[in-house]
Amino acid sequence: MKTIYIFLIKIMSTLTFFRSKKNAFYIMSFNNNLNLIKKIAANLPKGKKICVLYDPDVEVAATDLSAFGIETIPFQNNIKFALTLIPKLSTAKIIFCDNYFAFLAGFTKSKKTKIVQVWHANGAIKKFGWDDPTTINRSYLDKKRFQKVYNQFDDFVVASKAMGNVFASSYHVDHDKMQYLGYPRSDRLFSNKWINYAQNRVYKAAPELKNKRVILYAPTYRDGLDFNPPEDLGRALTADKDAMVVVKLHPVLKNQESKIKQFSDSNICFYNQLSTTDLLSVTDTLITDYSSLAFDFSLLPNAKSILFFMFDLDKYKSKPGIQNDFIEWLPTNPIIKTSDLKMEILNKKDNNFEDFNHYWNTYNDGNATNRLIKKYIKNM
Repeated sequence: MKTIYIFLIKIMSTLTFFRSKKNAFYIMSFNNNLNLIKKIAANLPKGKKICVLYDPDVEVAATDLSAFGIETIPFQNNIKFALTLIPKLSTAKIIFCDNYFAFLAGFTKSKKTKIVQVWHANGAIKKFGWDDPTTINRSYLDKKRFQKVYNQFDDFVVASKAMGNVFASSYHVDHDKMQYLGYPRSDRLFSNKWINYAQNRVYKAAPELKNKRVILYAPTYRDGLDFNPPEDLGRALTADKDAMVVVKLHPVLKNQESKIKQFSDSNICFYNQLSTTDLLSVTDTLITDYSSLAFDFSLLPNAKSILFFMFDLDKYKSKPGIQNDFIEWLPTNPIIKTSDLKMEILNKKDNNFEDFNHYWNTYNDGNATNRLIKKYIKNM
């Protein structure tokens, strides 16, 4: 079925190949680049427009963009997408993507069209693409399709040579495709105005967090692995009785909150109405594992420490895999046992993120969006 679908994409994009290339498109599966999309819309040359094709999972973000006057269209990989949206996409002069999109394997691209990857994460602890140890077990047709998608990207917007190396290795693409502009989504982390707004949003919903040490536990999802935290995790998280502990599970894990709630006491909180990014603005200590949150949090002025609680590290190394050199650049050593986690929480030791940020956030300075607009939009 995948082969037939990709073939249909190829037919439709070939039939509409000669349409005038004049518009911008953003294919959205994450909700963390809305400011960039709005800036693109505001800076488009006269006569140009932007259309956002979005995954239904980010419909709330799409509604926000619609209110701003931006055309948004939901899509799923099906026949309707191939027949109705591929002809529309064939008018693209530039296409921004925030993820891997399988349909690109069949999309017949004009030399007048540029496809730019603006990845949804600032750095990478997890492996993906060809570096994912499970990829070797995929079929020949799967592997061929993967590389066709990877080859469609003309540019990769990255914030460091480290991330450029990850893409070059994971996607088997040339280093000269890397554009060291910084991640637009990181700009807000340098804005006092945004930080103040985010803190106000948090304190309005959770005034009990104000003037407290806030510990945010935000583990990533386990693709194909069960989320089975140790039974004594709750007691470790609440070791500092003067702190407020906030648990924020990945949306994919939301239905597993009970595994944490059973350990909860008076200073463990769940705020599903608040975004993880907003919560980072009031966090002192971030406890995570393989999540890209660490790369964002380390840029915030309130960031005091990051604890990497990797209780299932051995399993995660097998699927989806961990970057081979991660021990060399993590700002703190991985924690496997809850007893060690408890000790580190009580130590209240501040981290120095200078080397970590130099390695992963090299080009993040609050002006990444402006650089992207100048490179891709001003001269469309």
